[in-house]
Amino acid sequence: MTAMSIHQTYLKDICRIVNGLLKTALGPPSGSTTTLSAVQDVTFRHESVKCLVGIIKSMGAWMDGQLKIGHSDSPKSFENDTLAESHSTSTAEDGTLADCELHPEMNSELSDAATVEQRRAYKIELLKGVSLFNRKPSKGIEFLINTRKVGNTPEEVASFLKKNTTGLNETMIGDYLGEREEFALKVMHAYVDSFNFKSMDFGEAIRFFLRGFRLPGEAQKIDRIMEKFAERYCKCNPNSFTSADTAYVLAYSVIMLNTDAHNNMVKDKMTKSDFIRNNRGINDGKDLPEEYLGALYDQIVKNEIKMNADSSVPQSKQENSLNKLLGLDGILNLVSWKQTEDKPLGANGLLIRHIQEQFKAKSGKSESVYHVVSDVSILRFMVEVCWGPMLAAFSVTLDQSDDRLATTHCLLGFRHAVHVTAVLGMQTQRDAFVTSVAKFTFLHCAADMKQKNVDAVKAIITIAIEDGNHLQEAWEHILTCLSRIEHLQLLGEGAPTDASFLSVSNTETDEKMAKSAGLQSLKNKGTLQNLAVMAVVRGGSYDSASVGVNNSGLVSPEQINHFIANLNLLEQIGSFELNHVFAHSQRLNSEAIVAFVKALCKVSISELQSPTDPRVFSLTKLVEIAHYNMNRIRLVWSRMWNVLSDFFVSVGLSENLSVAIFVMDSLRQLAMKFLEREELANYNFQNEFLRPFVIIMWKSNSTEIRELIVRCISQMVLSRVRNVKSGWKSVFSVFTAAAADEHKNVVLLAFETMEKIVREYFPYITETEAATFTDCVRCLIKFTNSRFNSDVSLNAIAFLRFCAFKLAEGGLVCTDKSSDDGSSVSTVIKDDSGVQSFTDIDDPGSYWGPLLTGLSKLTSDSRLAIRKSSLEVLFNILNDHGHLFSQTFWLGVFSSVVLPIFDGVCEKRDKALQTEQDSPTAESPHRDAITWDTETSAVALQCLVDLFISFYDVLRPRLSDVVCILTRYLRSSIQGPASTGVAALSHLTGELGSRLSEDEWQEILLALKEAAMSTLPGFKKLLTTMDDIKVPHNSQSYSNTETSSDHGLTNDDLEDDNLQNVAYVVSRTKSHISVQLLILEVVTDMYRTHLQFLSAANINIIVEIFSSISSHALQLNSETTMQKKIQIACSILELSEPPMIHFEKEAYQNYLDFLQYLVKKNLSISKEMNLELLLVAVCEKIMQIYLNCTTVNHNVQQKSGDKVVVVTHWTLPLSSAKKEELAARTPLLVSALRALSGLERDSFRKYISNVFLLLVDLVQSEHSSGEVQRVLSNIFQSCIGTIIMQ
Repeated sequence: MTAMSIHQTYLKDICRIVNGLLKTALGPPSGSTTTLSAVQDVTFRHESVKCLVGIIKSMGAWMDGQLKIGHSDSPKSFENDTLAESHSTSTAEDGTLADCELHPEMNSELSDAATVEQRRAYKIELLKGVSLFNRKPSKGIEFLINTRKVGNTPEEVASFLKKNTTGLNETMIGDYLGEREEFALKVMHAYVDSFNFKSMDFGEAIRFFLRGFRLPGEAQKIDRIMEKFAERYCKCNPNSFTSADTAYVLAYSVIMLNTDAHNNMVKDKMTKSDFIRNNRGINDGKDLPEEYLGALYDQIVKNEIKMNADSSVPQSKQENSLNKLLGLDGILNLVSWKQTEDKPLGANGLLIRHIQEQFKAKSGKSESVYHVVSDVSILRFMVEVCWGPMLAAFSVTLDQSDDRLATTHCLLGFRHAVHVTAVLGMQTQRDAFVTSVAKFTFLHCAADMKQKNVDAVKAIITIAIEDGNHLQEAWEHILTCLSRIEHLQLLGEGAPTDASFLSVSNTETDEKMAKSAGLQSLKNKGTLQNLAVMAVVRGGSYDSASVGVNNSGLVSPEQINHFIANLNLLEQIGSFELNHVFAHSQRLNSEAIVAFVKALCKVSISELQSPTDPRVFSLTKLVEIAHYNMNRIRLVWSRMWNVLSDFFVSVGLSENLSVAIFVMDSLRQLAMKFLEREELANYNFQNEFLRPFVIIMWKSNSTEIRELIVRCISQMVLSRVRNVKSGWKSVFSVFTAAAADEHKNVVLLAFETMEKIVREYFPYITETEAATFTDCVRCLIKFTNSRFNSDVSLNAIAFLRFCAFKLAEGGLVCTDKSSDDGSSVSTVIKDDSGVQSFTDIDDPGSYWGPLLTGLSKLTSDSRLAIRKSSLEVLFNILNDHGHLFSQTFWLGVFSSVVLPIFDGVCEKRDKALQTEQDSPTAESPHRDAITWDTETSAVALQCLVDLFISFYDVLRPRLSDVVCILTRYLRSSIQGPASTGVAALSHLTGELGSRLSEDEWQEILLALKEAAMSTLPGFKKLLTTMDDIKVPHNSQSYSNTETSSDHGLTNDDLEDDNLQNVAYVVSRTKSHISVQLLILEVVTDMYRTHLQFLSAANINIIVEIFSSISSHALQLNSETTMQKKIQIACSILELSEPPMIHFEKEAYQNYLDFLQYLVKKNLSISKEMNLELLLVAVCEKIMQIYLNCTTVNHNVQQKSGDKVVVVTHWTLPLSSAKKEELAARTPLLVSALRALSGLERDSFRKYISNVFLLLVDLVQSEHSSGEVQRVLSNIFQSCIGTIIMQ
């Protein structure tokens, strides 16, 4: 026989042997004869089965021996290794501690000792403490503290451990640092915090960190240390990763890479691509740069991380310790987040080729040679050829035989077969054996159960305990059996089924029936009325979710009695055995526990979705195993919770309200337990844990569930508030959803909790991160939109102010942060909700920004009370706490928070004005376009100006923005906003006039000029509409048009649309005049108060403003045809006429006063700008306007030589209307005459020729007041007379 065929021949022999045993076990074929007696035939069969069991058992024993499964599976194995290493590496126990190794403080104490004996005693005591530490760290630390060799604070103990590692056992240091006792935990935190990882590369940092101790053997201890290391590294390097979770996972990955790369026992080394792939998505769902991970990989592979392992440790033990460095099974799987396959076990072709090559090398020897195989992979081929016959032999025998000895052997064979196939990763074969045993339990048709089926149940439990680490998907079959066992036991005890309180519609009759259908009642009555029990008695298929669903019909008394007897058989399986499987989940490795949870979730969903008998057994067990395994390391627990979270969300959204309530209560219990654990900074696990509450809160259609979630969250937060860190995000997300809820109770309940959180626990919100405070602000803003209770909305705004007060009280000063080139890095962005936030999370601006922008957005709310309240609170916050803001932050706030408030209002006002200009006949369009009422606008502008004045030194660069807002109010088509703008602008210039520069004054005045001129084109366009309106031309009074028969004028003569147009033109004309007069008012106030600060250029702008408004007023009064139409329409509509004459008089009066004031008060500017000439020109214009109104002459042109002379034939007397007009214009004329008389003598002489003829005409004219004659008389006597007399 050649070496190459040895393996194939061996497998064929195995196959023949097993098949032969199978035939023997099955007995002779039907119809054939045998010489064996019945007893001998049974014996042969039993012995055949026994042989098969022996074969599979021997395979398992050899496999266990090669893999050392029994040793490695022991939960204390690594602890024993560690103790062995510590014993062999301990140097202090031998009493060898050099003086130079003592702590510096201790050396100083020894130097002060009076005698050598004291030194010796001190050293002996110290050695004793160190020796005790190396055996029992906690006792050693306690001894050293009591003898005052070490201080009693965690910081001093940490310093001792860090600086005396040469005397202390490094393994014991790591073991002590991983303890969970309060003092040891504080020591570990102080120890890690003593490291400064700033600017360190991650690989360099972890190498630096691990040089002084060896990681302990227990996974939980390692988890605590690495969790704190990740937090410290992120605190020292805040921009390194998105969260500490990334550093935490990467730390594990680096340690695993170090073990993989430098351990000789690892054959298939991890490649760089493997390392990069394993770390995908760890940076908050995103990938770290491949260049970064590649460099980290090269660094670790080229330079091993030395953990100061002592060289005296035997090589094999060192390698074993390295393999178990983290105290975890399959740590590489944890890092990669997915189960990996064992390549040697899966590469069949490569393995056969390897074995053949070994045989070729030894083929030269002719004598027979026994080959010893140590590779467990060879066992796969043996199992592959014999598992089928074994499964058939065990199944047939177990099905056909009731002999206890035979069935026991069959079940033992199943156990060994499951063990071998599970460990070897043969999924198909493993599942086949497990499924067969599960079917033989007959739990799906309990009425037909026998003792062998009960033994099969015991075998299932044993398999779960012994091979749980390798069952993977087969767990579902086992957990289904456990669920059915519990169901049968409850029925046997007569307890009411879960359906009695999970059913959608329950009646009192159903509950009574459930309670009366106990086992004793079955025995007494002999009949059955409980539907759940009837379904079990009828039975069903193994794969059916609920037994008996598809069967119907009555149950016979014989079936009932048989069922009762079988229930007595199940009493052999106590609750302890059943619960032991779940309690044992603590011992499952990382991959197994995740598979266990997945399977249990599937079984639980099947239970809950049962149409006839919904149950919560597996759901309660899920809660239990979550409790049992909550202390697992974060990586494992995260994977478990990913499965559990999806399960709770799915079931929590169930249409069965009772099921959903039960699930939410279970989730609450877990959350309460989980929040007992303290979370370090920069982690996000609490948020992930509470996320199911958030998802269900947003998606559930049940009011009861949403209210229950709010109550659960409220209870958890208020009872565990000191431990809540990243969980705040989920808490506020739940309350934000509640704020938008359609039911009042949910809203009020959530707000009540929010009120308590903000009032009493505010420091816990701000101690985590800016995003948490942002979520709190968003939540409060959401409550302001409550439509159930206005008090909730207003109180929410008040709480926003309270938050600002607390922030200021905490001293969150917003300082400038600049980049290397000196440019500011403080920027503002908008999120999806429209609330702006500041990008630099370390800047306190990230706290203030969301608060202020949220209030800013509320100022545009449709409710008046909310608008006013938010405006008041926003500006109060800025005024009260603005001193905390830097200039950079202030400018950002002003641009992104304050100005947008007015942008929205002004844009709508501008749009309304444009609409009026485009369609002047529209019916009051501005009423719908302006969202703010006059009072709110006045308050807002006043607050804006007050704020700008208070922080003028900081906000000075934003003056143009403020002026733009104020003048946009002046351009309004109605008087109210314009009055508000004028008042605000007057207040601004009144307070800041002396501090404004020439350019700033020019900016203000130019804005005023533009505001005055911008409305003129639209107004003129409006007046042109009067041309299309037909009204009679008559100078008579139309005060009683309805009864005027001479002209036949009635209301019906003017169409309705014409009336509306005229009425609108009248209204707009009045508003326009009012706005123009307001602009004159504010300009007059400016120059009277701050003339000394105005340059010639700025005064020239004021002159242009007065001149343009006066000219516009004169032009408006010159439209006599339009005026007559307006007079007639106003008399018909009983409206007051627009004060056009008053407008003209006031415009020229202000113009005249301004020029006269400058000529008298500022001679230098007056001469520079030649204002006297302008003053005379204005007076001349005023006199000419007056004269045009005083005479009604009949003139005839006559030719006298070459000239045409106008000859007045007669002068008509003034009408009453003209006299009234003259009376209105008289004060302006008198002012103009007095201005002329007030000129210097030389100046009057200079300009007398310009006005003399006009003065003569005035003497000849008729006046309504004697004041004109007196002033004229004074001019001729004191001014003109003096000139003549000279």
